[in-house]
Amino acid sequence: MRRAHREASLPEMCPTTKNSSGPASDPSFDDGGESPRASPADSDGLPYDWRREAIEGGSLRHVDLHTGSNGWASPPGDLFHLRGPNYFSRRQKVPSGEWLLKPAGVDWLRSASRLDDVLGRPDNRVASSLCRARSLGYSGKAFLFAVNLQVPGRECHSAVFYFVAEDPIPPGSLFYRFVHGDDAFRNARFKIVNRIVKGPWIVKAAVGNYAACLLGKALTCNYHRGENYLEIDVDIGSSAIAHAILHLALGYVTAVTIDMGFLVEAQAEEELPERLLGAVRVAQMEMSSATYIETRPRATEASKGGYRGQAKVNHHQDQSSAPESSRLGDGKGGKAEG
Repeated sequence: MRRAHREASLPEMCPTTKNSSGPASDPSFDDGGESPRASPADSDGLPYDWRREAIEGGSLRHVDLHTGSNGWASPPGDLFHLRGPNYFSRRQKVPSGEWLLKPAGVDWLRSASRLDDVLGRPDNRVASSLCRARSLGYSGKAFLFAVNLQVPGRECHSAVFYFVAEDPIPPGSLFYRFVHGDDAFRNARFKIVNRIVKGPWIVKAAVGNYAACLLGKALTCNYHRGENYLEIDVDIGSSAIAHAILHLALGYVTAVTIDMGFLVEAQAEEELPERLLGAVRVAQMEMSSATYIETRPRATEASKGGYRGQAKVNHHQDQSSAPESSRLGDGKGGKAEG
């Protein structure tokens, strides 16, 4: 299996970052829309809050959880029922509770060709905001996690969901093993759970409500690992069934509100209970709100040596042991038990 990492160094991605062990912080954020707590001041003496900038600066607006439209919000973890402490003996699920990570914004992007490794781009706004904070001696240990849902079409679109761990990821934890593991481990564990909050019955029937899916088995996932980030690019076009379902759903997109939660699936007793890494509510989004992003030719990327082009994970799984396929999986075995 060819690894799809891009091993970027921090100076390459963030040339303005200073080697500083500045004060750690624990910004607060709630579902009512309060902004994170202010961080240290910039050179002009004004408070600079990189996460607030990232949350408020995307092309898809940050909106109210209950009344917002054409935007995104942060649903509480208790809306998602995941595997509880007794799941393997009693099949019990429990509310997830607080996320492991914090929200750091959403981007809705369009481009002439597929956007890969958006956090590795020098013009990425979220990475740039964090770089500036680090240059000011803040968030020196922050680690970004991004999920990039790549939507095929005459114009390519990407819905990119950003999250951050402000404190070091505990060694030995399931998320630590996911970040530092190989692609086979990631493909077997990366799970999405979704709730259709609002939408016509045909979308609920096609997408499935309260559904869980192992994305690494259902679709092609490309993993990009940098010094202080992990990005998962999910190629929806890699499954004919997923592509067809998405095409149907996009016809009703302005009438649909959906909650999506991301997690690492627990597959052993000691890994329970499951915890959400992060979640996002996308409310009645308009396709036209996407920001256009230029994509560089592959040859240019290769000649500069700083950024790799597309890299694909080739899945080789034992068909005799693969779980049954899901509606998203096109026979590739992505259905999760929950």
